[in-house]
Amino acid sequence: MQHGAMDFSVPPLEPDEVRLYRLNRVRAELQRLDYAAIVLYDPINTRYATDVTNMQVWSMHNEQRYVLVMADGPVFVFEGESATHLAKDLPTVDEIRPATSWYYFAAGERSDEMASKWAAEIADLVTRHGAGNRRLAIDRAGVRGLHELRILGFKLFDGFEVMEIAREIKSEDEIKLIRCAISACEAGIQTMREALSPGITENQLWARLHEANIALGGEWIETRLLSSGQRTNPWYQECSHRVIEASELVAFDTDLIGPYGYCGDISRTWLCGDQKPSDEQRRLYALAAEQICINLALLRPGTTFLEFAESAWRIPDKYLANRYSCLGHGVGLSDEYPSLTHLEDFDELGYDAVLKAGMVICVESYMGLKDGMQGVKLEEQVLVTDNGPERLSTYPLEEDWL
Repeated sequence: MQHGAMDFSVPPLEPDEVRLYRLNRVRAELQRLDYAAIVLYDPINTRYATDVTNMQVWSMHNEQRYVLVMADGPVFVFEGESATHLAKDLPTVDEIRPATSWYYFAAGERSDEMASKWAAEIADLVTRHGAGNRRLAIDRAGVRGLHELRILGFKLFDGFEVMEIAREIKSEDEIKLIRCAISACEAGIQTMREALSPGITENQLWARLHEANIALGGEWIETRLLSSGQRTNPWYQECSHRVIEASELVAFDTDLIGPYGYCGDISRTWLCGDQKPSDEQRRLYALAAEQICINLALLRPGTTFLEFAESAWRIPDKYLANRYSCLGHGVGLSDEYPSLTHLEDFDELGYDAVLKAGMVICVESYMGLKDGMQGVKLEEQVLVTDNGPERLSTYPLEEDWL
């Protein structure tokens, strides 16, 4: 099966349509919640609202750049003075301003002073464009800035709630871009498959996915979830210098941010070498594939999260202890709302809402015995439609194992 044949050099659509759709989703949530505006620092959120992107991973731990979206008014992008050109000519941006940085690395002992300056500028803009509304959402910021905004009379609310709900429903054009990211991801998976042979290390194998993603216009990979042999159980062990040997399972989860910033989140498990899988390896794989197949079919509009958990495939008791952390989760520019909780965990961790057409959901499975020697990880990316689930990920399973 060929993967990666898509031409990633030219967007498959007019990107301004996606940009304006996403911005309007944010504004609709602000208006629904009666917030004057939202301040965004999280680089996934700033990208969703404006499509301005700059050093996204670096920005995840340095509060250097931010965005102010008015519910019914302009959008302001605040960048370092040497990067203001990045937002030029975007239809989602009305004004570009130099950022005021007040995190300690940038401001040191002047952090309080700079936080006060930052808050005063935000307050001035919201006062001028917010029609007297002092309800302000913010996704994240240090305590100094939050304190200053409260002193200035603003009531602050959780901006992540706004953004997660805004990002929940994908437009048709967004789905086209997600397909591009998945195609790049699967091209990378194929290069890994071709490279897998006894003697390669986990790190060397994982590097093939990074290389393919960057070459095809992708951006970064959020985790290093690849393991082999006994390191496949329990799950969540990241790749290492371990040498992969013949007859060992190799399991991975891509968590890949691909072309146009969208996520390709696919898991597969393979066998290293030309040998046949053992009976135990086949058994684990068949259980994981069955869980994926049955739960995927349940992704229908109008189904509540609790109903999904109640109807989901029942994990055999001896595999429950090592079950994956959720049955599934939303995905767009990254992993996102909702998280679909196992029935066993619902009372403690779950929350209820309704599956909707336009959601993209990753269906998850991990099978491994507690204290077992190996495990199998599978995951499919699925679009919820009015006609039922549509599988977006296409990389084949090990059908001859089933």
